[in-house]
Amino acid sequence: MAPSSGPDSSVTPVRATASEGGNSTLYPAYRFGKDGRSYSNSSAVRGASPATIGPGPGSFSTELKSTISSRSITPRPDFMAPVAVEEDGEDYITTSERKQEEIRDLIAKELKIKTGSENMLEALQSKNPKQTREQRLRVDSELNSSNRKIAELRSQLEEEIQRSKVPSTPPRNRLTGLFRGSPLREPSRNDDANEIALDGENPSESPTYVLEETLQALEAEGMQPDYYVERANNLVELFKRHPTLKYDLVWSVFGLRVQTMLLNDSKEVAAAGYRLTRYAIADIKSLRVIRSLHTDEIVILSLVKDSKAAMEREQALKFVRAFLEVKDGVREISKGILRTIIAIAEHHEDRLRPMCILTLSEIFVKHPQSVVSAGGMGPLNDALSDGTYQGAESLAGIFLYIMDTPSRRKYLESGHELEAVFAPFTDALVMHSHEERLRSNAKAIAAILKTWPGLISLASNRFSAIRSLLQSLSYPSLHAQDLILELLFDILRIKPPSWSSSFLAGRRLTTYGRVAQFKADRPRAPSVSDAGADNSKIDLTAHFTALILAILLKSGLVEALRDLIESAEDAAHRRKATLLLTEALKLASQTLPTALSSKIQVLPELFQTAFELESPNWSLAGITVYQIDSISRTLRRTNNSSGTYGESFKSTNFEDSLNPAAVDVAKSKLGPTMDETQFRTLILESQVLNTVNYLKWKWDLIHGLIEGPLTNPKRLEEAMKATKFIKRLVGFYRPFKYRFSEIRNTKPNQRYVRTGCALMRTLMTNPEGVRYLMDNKLVRQLAECLAQLDRMSGLTSASPIFSPERMSETLTGGYFTIIGVLSSDSNGLAIFEKWHMINMFYHIIELSARDDLIQALLGNMDFSIDGHLRVMLSKALTACSKENRIYSTRLLRKYVVRDPRAQEPFTGDVANVQWALSLLVTQLYDPEVEVCEVAVKILEEACNEKSHLEYVVRCRPALDHLGEIGAPLLLRFLSTSVGYHYLAGLDYITQEMDDWFLGRNDTYVTLVEASIARAYTDRPSRSRFSLEEVTDVQGQGTVPPHFYRELTRTTEGCKLLQDSGHFYEFASIIRDYEMSDEDPEMVMKVKGCLWAVGNVGSMDLGATFLEETDVVQWMVKIARESTIMSLKGTAFFTLGLISRSLHGLEMLAECGWDTPTDGMGRSLGLCIPSNLEEFLSIQSWKTSSHRQTVEYISAERVKEALCDNDPVVLKILGWVVDLGNAVLTKKAASDIHAVKTRRPELFQRRNLFEKVLLILENQHMRLPVRRFLVNSFDHKNLIRRMVFEDDSDSEDELN
Repeated sequence: MAPSSGPDSSVTPVRATASEGGNSTLYPAYRFGKDGRSYSNSSAVRGASPATIGPGPGSFSTELKSTISSRSITPRPDFMAPVAVEEDGEDYITTSERKQEEIRDLIAKELKIKTGSENMLEALQSKNPKQTREQRLRVDSELNSSNRKIAELRSQLEEEIQRSKVPSTPPRNRLTGLFRGSPLREPSRNDDANEIALDGENPSESPTYVLEETLQALEAEGMQPDYYVERANNLVELFKRHPTLKYDLVWSVFGLRVQTMLLNDSKEVAAAGYRLTRYAIADIKSLRVIRSLHTDEIVILSLVKDSKAAMEREQALKFVRAFLEVKDGVREISKGILRTIIAIAEHHEDRLRPMCILTLSEIFVKHPQSVVSAGGMGPLNDALSDGTYQGAESLAGIFLYIMDTPSRRKYLESGHELEAVFAPFTDALVMHSHEERLRSNAKAIAAILKTWPGLISLASNRFSAIRSLLQSLSYPSLHAQDLILELLFDILRIKPPSWSSSFLAGRRLTTYGRVAQFKADRPRAPSVSDAGADNSKIDLTAHFTALILAILLKSGLVEALRDLIESAEDAAHRRKATLLLTEALKLASQTLPTALSSKIQVLPELFQTAFELESPNWSLAGITVYQIDSISRTLRRTNNSSGTYGESFKSTNFEDSLNPAAVDVAKSKLGPTMDETQFRTLILESQVLNTVNYLKWKWDLIHGLIEGPLTNPKRLEEAMKATKFIKRLVGFYRPFKYRFSEIRNTKPNQRYVRTGCALMRTLMTNPEGVRYLMDNKLVRQLAECLAQLDRMSGLTSASPIFSPERMSETLTGGYFTIIGVLSSDSNGLAIFEKWHMINMFYHIIELSARDDLIQALLGNMDFSIDGHLRVMLSKALTACSKENRIYSTRLLRKYVVRDPRAQEPFTGDVANVQWALSLLVTQLYDPEVEVCEVAVKILEEACNEKSHLEYVVRCRPALDHLGEIGAPLLLRFLSTSVGYHYLAGLDYITQEMDDWFLGRNDTYVTLVEASIARAYTDRPSRSRFSLEEVTDVQGQGTVPPHFYRELTRTTEGCKLLQDSGHFYEFASIIRDYEMSDEDPEMVMKVKGCLWAVGNVGSMDLGATFLEETDVVQWMVKIARESTIMSLKGTAFFTLGLISRSLHGLEMLAECGWDTPTDGMGRSLGLCIPSNLEEFLSIQSWKTSSHRQTVEYISAERVKEALCDNDPVVLKILGWVVDLGNAVLTKKAASDIHAVKTRRPELFQRRNLFEKVLLILENQHMRLPVRRFLVNSFDHKNLIRRMVFEDDSDSEDELN
């Protein structure tokens, strides 16, 4: 971050900055000029900035501040540059600043001229354009001149600032060298080559020599703190540029320098020492050497200091965190340091508490027994349950990781640790006063319920935790009720429809009769019953959501929502609960077996109350029944009702993201059949004929007229010939009228673009409209504007309409949307031919510096008609820059992939599809891998249609050069006999089968688990997705392509699989697996075999393999009895795959698993066990005895410390032990203070201090107590004696 500056900039001895990732560097402070540049920074800075190096070891913070007070900046002659050089530098800077000030004054004047010109243009727009044309042109010319001068002046200012930073004769040996790692400067290209030396050394000198010289400079004693900070930062920069240098350190010398810095009285020097030591860590051996320097005791003393030493404490904690980045380094963290971190984590007022909780959780993952034995579970549990820790979701993930396997679970005492997060919702007192805590805990609960360990751990005691959460809806807390309802929407992955906000506000659903608007709410996903579709996208999140819904229903979801509806005082909460209940009932009917869903569909209690007229709630019950019916009918009118419910959760407005010209507007109420009188009345009401000021026009009415009555040829002819309605509308869009082209590019102003597109479409559907456009000035002026960009046309302009500034700031880019509408009609192409616009399109594609223009042109064109536009696209696909080639490739997707909202199979024109597919195949040979990857993804998605797949195979693409990128597409080829024989001829199948059998099958496990994790990762809600994200969003949470699944799509593939014997090997591994085996490699192997068997069993041709091996019952056994929760979940998902085939469904029914079916009796692949409690149960475990053993050892060590010949010392040690008792703390502290007042020499004894440290290491004490104990001793001198092995206690002390 740039240093704050000004004429009165304060000066501090040490300044701390932080780069990205928490790479903090300590810098001395200097005076700053008006442009924020250091007066002492006139020398050429060198070295890569911390921002480009990346985060340092142990980093977690991005800000580091110094609290030291101001001081004088009198230079020190022993290491500063000569005074003469300083004066030259100051004169140079003063001259440069004077020039910069002059340029800034000129910029300010030009900005005033620009503002005046813009105001004048706005005033002229409201007047008659013909009368003010010349004046407007002059003002426009003045505005362009001001913009050009401002750009030139800003460029001059930037050059002057850069010139002032790098003078021709840079002074040397100045404190400014500390800024050589500043993130204010990009690294020079020659930095790595030149390896500019530090601290004034010769650039040709070796880094070893620089290290030796800097360490020798650190020997100096009595220097100011910034002297040592400067040298330490030089060494850090040296280690960054030469990472291997730290492996050659001579620790006998380097360690002594580090010890000296850590023991320095200055907090900044100690912080620099920690930072230097952190960057010197190389491996586990170096960690042990560092610990031998008594750094454990020094770190403990630094961490217990108060907030005045914030920098030192933070760097000390970063130093400890650096241990975690070394293999087995966590085992080198001493118990004393760990107990100190735990004490800070327990102290809510400490600034470092969140960082210590984070550090503690990471240690818990890597070495859980150390945290448990040190008593670290308490602060972790508190942070998870109280809701004050901001990273509650990540902390819950730590517990979920520990819960997964028995070997890690044994370190949890009860197994109910995760249930603590539900506590705030079940405490009526907390619910009313801690809204932020409730919100944090709600996020943690959502994260827990989206994982297998979380779901299984909460299933104990008949889902008591989930039941308590649902019962909390009865508490009269509106905020808590709203959070619980939102939580249920989230974990069930229910996306409320767009009209839900209006419904919650109290409006009736019958007022939203425009079903066309609902169709964009939830685009329909391909269902399992679609004919002609390959249905290769199997949604695993839908299967998991079905299981969660079954658990919620068994826990009383319907009853809780019904009670909330009856008792809620707030109408919005009542309606929200009604909406959730309706969605849950619909989801249950679509995803759950009949045995589970049929009982709740009738809502017997609600109907009974509605018909009991004597009941006080009969009226409310009747209203609820009516609203449920109304919502259900409204949802059925959407396209979502016939698809698999899980897929609809990932719905996005793909049409809008792919086509900028797409319009999401409800169908107009104005029909084409309208009498003449009514039509003329509406024309007058639109205000188009009354005024030329477009701001007074009624654009909603205009749009309705264009899409309604004007589609009637008679009304259109009347509007063109009898009135000026069409003339004024078309004139509004003419570029040189400077009306539409000058409107600011904002979201509300997009209505002008939508209306313009609607106008073009209406005109193109009528021969009279086509003739009108053919000769109108609109298209002619558009052609002239395009010619301004065409170097071959000879036309130029000082301020072209399609300049980059206008394209980004005004609606000028909307002209390409209008041109795109014309390109979708053959008459529009004829208009292009007349005005030679096609030639201009070709030349625009060749522009190298206008990617925005090229993408605006290509992105709005319709390439459905064969002609020049397709040739133009082919040129862009091959001859443009990489970014434009990627963009053009993505444009082909909409021609080969069906609309996700379409109910019918893909019905695109065969010629268009084959044209697009052939271009995509050509893109597979692009020299840039990124282009090939995009083409592979689109082709893989297009090959879901069998006809598309067969055509791509006929193209015989060679994908060997793509490696892993082309593998998914080749797997698609296996699904047809044509593709199988093509790949067999290339000898691809046998090689790929061997790869999958020997290793890729295990890699697939990681791939599918990452896909599920991404699907459940919270993303910012957005209504539109960019082209880059469309295909990625679709792949999340789905089953990736599997070799054996694609192989079993054909009889030839099944024959090969049978001959290879791979399936039988997978079945034998599953059958022979011991449930108690926790070996990671074996678990990964079993998971891979489960996915392979599940993918084969999901195909009808693969069912014979299931019958031959009887593997289904063994998979059911793993799902029921496995002690590894993630393995249990893998078995659940793979059984869902098997249930998709008819034979698999029958086998699972025999094993007690129910599968829902559609109306035709076909499986939906969402099998659920009949006995949920048995499936989700886990064997109880015995808590590890490690903690008891460690506690016994700690008690013995404390007993050893309580031995001394001096009775007063024994009393002191006893009082120190009592400080760990909350009841005796106050008395023990007062006793220690009294003894210190009478016998201060006792608190200068090293042996007593060491015993106190031993007690602190083996006994739990709060942070204030630890701080009190340390401050009771002369710890600075004592720690120096410990570090430098001074065993002598003075004679007075001993006596």
